[in-house]
Amino acid sequence: MSKTLSCFKAYDVRGEIGLNLDSDICYRIARAFAKVLKPQSVVLGQDIRKTSSVFANSVAKGLISEGVSVLDIGLAGTEEMYWATSYFNAGGGIEDTASHNPINFNGLKMVKAESKPLENIHDFLKIKKLAENNNFSQKKKQGKRLNKFSESKEAYVNKILQFVDPIYFPEIKIVVNSGNGAIGPTFDLIEEKLAKLTNNLNFIKIDHSPDSNFPNGIPNPLLKENHLKNKQLIIKNNADLGIAFDGDFDRCFFFDENGEFISGEYIVGLLAEIFLLKEPNSKIIHDARVIWNIQDIVKNNAGESILSVTGHSFLKKAMRDNEAIYGGEISAHHYFRDFAYCDSGMIPWLLILELMGRTGKKLSEIIGERKRSFPSSGEINFTVADPKSAIEKVFKYYFNQHLSYNNFDGLSIEFKDWRLNLRQSNTEPLVRLNIESIKNSNFINQHVKKISSILID
Repeated sequence: MSKTLSCFKAYDVRGEIGLNLDSDICYRIARAFAKVLKPQSVVLGQDIRKTSSVFANSVAKGLISEGVSVLDIGLAGTEEMYWATSYFNAGGGIEDTASHNPINFNGLKMVKAESKPLENIHDFLKIKKLAENNNFSQKKKQGKRLNKFSESKEAYVNKILQFVDPIYFPEIKIVVNSGNGAIGPTFDLIEEKLAKLTNNLNFIKIDHSPDSNFPNGIPNPLLKENHLKNKQLIIKNNADLGIAFDGDFDRCFFFDENGEFISGEYIVGLLAEIFLLKEPNSKIIHDARVIWNIQDIVKNNAGESILSVTGHSFLKKAMRDNEAIYGGEISAHHYFRDFAYCDSGMIPWLLILELMGRTGKKLSEIIGERKRSFPSSGEINFTVADPKSAIEKVFKYYFNQHLSYNNFDGLSIEFKDWRLNLRQSNTEPLVRLNIESIKNSNFINQHVKKISSILID
């Protein structure tokens, strides 16, 4: 009888080392991946974690056993794997990474040809079933492992820099917190190339060297203690901007010159703005959690706003279906048409620099204008025993007060000058609340308190 693999989550493979993820499981998943997708070649990357090289070796062995050529890009961010999969015209890509998860975790992120997400039923679940069954026969023809590190890195860096015009970059000092993740070497290459194009950028790099021991804590910029650290570093260095990355740098987080953390919905709006300055009348995809600020920016910049269900596979599909130039989630996942419709943590900060230069404004000034017009609560998580019934209680309370509601992605209720969205977590007994308003922050505090009392009652 096959044993269930609990490391398979909603969109990727993630587990605790030695408990539900090990070398053998990685090997089996790789063989299953090859059997389902039938690729001739697969891109393989890895983050800095202690087990990542070991697990990556197991993945490589599994692919080679199925006659697949492994295009090894070595230490690389997830987005480098995404780009390399399209660049090399590979049949798929696998990144060994646990991103921002605790030190005793690791995982696999996988895509198929053209850097497209795995489809749940047709791809992901089939891979899971085959890996669980573990009934593999030896192929006569073995694949090869090819070193593509330098070629991939060069192609990726060149692609990233195509998104911006450095002539607009302001003279600026930037604190870069790499969290001792995988980003250091890649960032240095981008810095080196930028130095040939502009002398306006002064980087202060913190915790920059990749280190599997994570001596300065797990690279998760969303943690409150990391907010404080970044704020102190920005103020100490009299910097104009702060950026921080998670372990596989597919997400970038922003801090203004005062060290204040910038909520994701405002970054989505700014990225939409810079793209629409470059290509008016383009389509912008975004999730449904916080929408008014984004829709206002898109409308005022001659674009078309289109809602998507939260989750990278949904965003990417919506972008491809609509040929959208950019897609964004408030969780700091940003997707780009000209980057194989994939997410990147490197492209956003370059675009924000360009926007700051074009406007001649500090980030606090740009964001301050948006916050005054459309204040929001930021995402608030509630642990509840029964998320479905908790959401239903909120709906019943506001039933006779609202203008409209929908269940497009969770429960969204719209009132005259404020709006709420409640979503149930896919993996945890959590309800996620977002509230936004039109020029009235008092509504935010008032209704956060009220909804909190309903949810935890």
